[in-house]
Amino acid sequence: MPTRSPSQVLKEVFGYDAFRGFQREVIEQVLAGGDALVLMPTGGGKSLTYQIPALLRNGVAIVISPLIALMQDQVAALDELGVRAALLNSTLTAREAAAVEAKMRAGQLDLVYIAPERLLTERCLELLDECTLALFAIDEAHCVSQWGHDFRPEYGRLSILRARWPGVPRIALTATADVPTRREIGEKLLVDAREFVASFDRPNIRYRIVEKYQPREQLLRFIRDEHAGDAGIVYCLARNTVEEVAEFLVGHGIEAAPYHAGMEAATRATNQRRFKEREGQVIVATIAFGMGIDKPDVRFVAHLDMPKSIEGYFQETGRAGRDGLPADAWMTYGLQDVVQQRRLIELSQADDQYKRLSTAKLDSMLGLAETADCRRVRLLDYFGEASAPCGNCDNCLSPPARRDATEDARKLLSCIYRCQQAGGFGFAATHIIDVLRGKHTEKTQKFHHDKLSTFGIGADVSEAEWRLLLRQLVALNLVEVDYARFNVLRLTEASRALLKGERRIELRRHAERVPKPKRTIAMIPVDSVDDALFQRLRAWRSEVAKEHGVPAYVVFQDGTLQAIAQRRPKTLEELRGIGGVGDKKLERYGAQLLTLVTDAA
Repeated sequence: MPTRSPSQVLKEVFGYDAFRGFQREVIEQVLAGGDALVLMPTGGGKSLTYQIPALLRNGVAIVISPLIALMQDQVAALDELGVRAALLNSTLTAREAAAVEAKMRAGQLDLVYIAPERLLTERCLELLDECTLALFAIDEAHCVSQWGHDFRPEYGRLSILRARWPGVPRIALTATADVPTRREIGEKLLVDAREFVASFDRPNIRYRIVEKYQPREQLLRFIRDEHAGDAGIVYCLARNTVEEVAEFLVGHGIEAAPYHAGMEAATRATNQRRFKEREGQVIVATIAFGMGIDKPDVRFVAHLDMPKSIEGYFQETGRAGRDGLPADAWMTYGLQDVVQQRRLIELSQADDQYKRLSTAKLDSMLGLAETADCRRVRLLDYFGEASAPCGNCDNCLSPPARRDATEDARKLLSCIYRCQQAGGFGFAATHIIDVLRGKHTEKTQKFHHDKLSTFGIGADVSEAEWRLLLRQLVALNLVEVDYARFNVLRLTEASRALLKGERRIELRRHAERVPKPKRTIAMIPVDSVDDALFQRLRAWRSEVAKEHGVPAYVVFQDGTLQAIAQRRPKTLEELRGIGGVGDKKLERYGAQLLTLVTDAA
């Protein structure tokens, strides 16, 4: 039986006074030898639900993690806390790996992080047979689902854990899983598991989606105006775009670096390390970057291209504000995003069932992008969670004007139909809008579209408004884009009711809405923090991090330093009462912190 309680470990090792949400219940389930499925948003404290049982149960806990970067972050953080942790992966030499294995056999480690590919080798399985095992923690467990957004075949083979070691409890953890994925996790990885589902809400993140017209310039203004000097992630769909955007930002004085799978491995690793270790670094990346990145002070995540699913969007935006402080999820979005994502689905080699599922997921993402209502309500509803308007997304902060778009939509649909009839084939968006607005171009004259009844019937509507309407009609599946024929527009069967006057639609108006930053939610009121002391504490932390060869947030997170700057502790006991200051860190850094506070008086 453990000699300490979970609450004692929480305070003495991790420096926190109370558990959050159902952390305690999960820990008790695993301590009792039961399986658990844990769904918590990024930054919700998932790691504590297996780290504390690992310190209380007999033996070594095996943490299955898909990325080297995550393992390194977790082990570095645990080392700072005085926890006996190690990793087994390809970064180790044969001698280093052998030393870790010897410690595992001797019971000298509490947690060992292993990639699923390595764990499934016969050598590693035999090693685990020789160890006393406390538990298995399977991180990023959504990777088991072949219908999910990040399927990894090796995860399905982890069913060997319950067959080979039936008496060792398993805990599967993820931040993103819809109901079918949860069912698949339970069926493949667990036995009679209790399911713990936290709120998917991240109230400190402000969601904003803006209309795309000059995405790089829009991104630059967003960073300069709202996040100068902040750490952030910028996601792009294509590798060449990643490099171009990173170069663009650097050229405008932003400390940025690219990351994608096509880069030389050493350069990619250097850029990732710089992002982790430096404060205020921006990384421009494809979605190959990010899963498992445990950097708490990312103040924004920006998308220059629309993700293909809400699961992907939620996971990527969830990398912002892991420390609970205010952060932004910002995205530019236009018609080309719809065209591009649907084209990728159609051209994929997947079977029809997968294509249908991918299309449904994309339609949900389009609904989030096009909604005139609260973004957070739409986002949480996707995961089956009811909520009220948040007051902290773009649509809540600056509600878009709405209009009855029925007549304009009928004009647009009629124009697509008339142009196709007159030309014998279809036409793309730019030409259709030129006809609607009555523009005499070489193309309208060549096809005699300036003689059509629809020529000029939309001259009173701006080009931007027509493009917005067209994008919304595509999102509503009233218009489709023929990717195989130069993106020409086609009417769908669903458009018939609208043309016949049997259906009406209300959509949002075009507007360049740029709400000013409103930090409505913060861990600590900014006005109560001594900013000069806070900056001195951050500078001290940077020096300590360099000495230890770890990222700054591994020493202390911003929230802990803010609390110190606010409360100005005078004794070690007062310092112990601040969240994030456990016994080991108090021993290591307590005297230095008190000196910094005293000198600032």
